[in-house]
Amino acid sequence: MSLAGMNVTVAVKRLPHAADLPLPRYETAGAAGLDLQAAIDADAPLVLKAGARALVPTGLTLALPEGFEAQVRPRSGLALKQGVTLVNSPGTIDSDYRGEIGVILINHGQEDVVVTRGMRIAQLVIAPVIQARLVELDELDQSERGAGGFGSTGV
Repeated sequence: MSLAGMNVTVAVKRLPHAADLPLPRYETAGAAGLDLQAAIDADAPLVLKAGARALVPTGLTLALPEGFEAQVRPRSGLALKQGVTLVNSPGTIDSDYRGEIGVILINHGQEDVVVTRGMRIAQLVIAPVIQARLVELDELDQSERGAGGFGSTGV
């Protein structure tokens, strides 16, 4: 089964502090992520000091269909140009969560970064979820790799 070209409808609600911001959108036809914007007060930009982190509101809530999740991922331009990324990347939004989407930014750069209202701060990727049924066994099947990890297959 191919998921290529698959579309899903996701209900979204704009909270009052994001009423004037546009809904997230795909910037190109082949984009995987919708851009999330900072829904902070226009008169009070957030100064993200070097080494600091902050929870930035988006003013959005979602009702994801069962069997889907939303992943909050960093924007590569912010990471490259300013050293700003997400602390918990990717952040996971479960289908039964109805609270506001918040983005936990961290500034790994050397300079303070000013986050302004409407600034694109992260990407939102909608993805299908497969839930596993765990079966406890006394022994697992052997594999060629075995327990080797953390660089055991080379650098």
